[in-house]
Amino acid sequence: MTLTLQEISDRMEINDILTAYSTAVDAGRFDALRAVFTADARIDYSATGGIAGDLDEIISWLGEVLPAFSAYCHFLGNVDISLNGDAATSRTLCLNPMQTPDRSTFLLAIYYDDEWVRTVDGWRITSRTLVTKLHKEL
Repeated sequence: MTLTLQEISDRMEINDILTAYSTAVDAGRFDALRAVFTADARIDYSATGGIAGDLDEIISWLGEVLPAFSAYCHFLGNVDISLNGDAATSRTLCLNPMQTPDRSTFLLAIYYDDEWVRTVDGWRITSRTLVTKLHKEL
């Protein structure tokens, strides 16, 4: 597959935004997600017992739920991106070991299915659906 310079740039920017999402969540800087998603984004974490909602609802929910875990960390890989002009879709594998305060640890293996739009500020996620693959005690 031969890519144009614009396609290479678009893919790199999308990968950077995916990393920014993980970095913001893992650091507990949930307001930084405003630079990842469009203001009207719809986000659905219900596959793992979370909520589906708009960006403000998700930021609030993450701030309530994630502090209950003593450790967690997103590892992203296998990013499959399809570009279509100023729109794109992607599926990203995420492995997320999570530890509870009693030191119980489990591995969350999921996909993020995202819809993207190019904005004046660059690529942003306009829709995210979490898809469950595996939930296993370690």
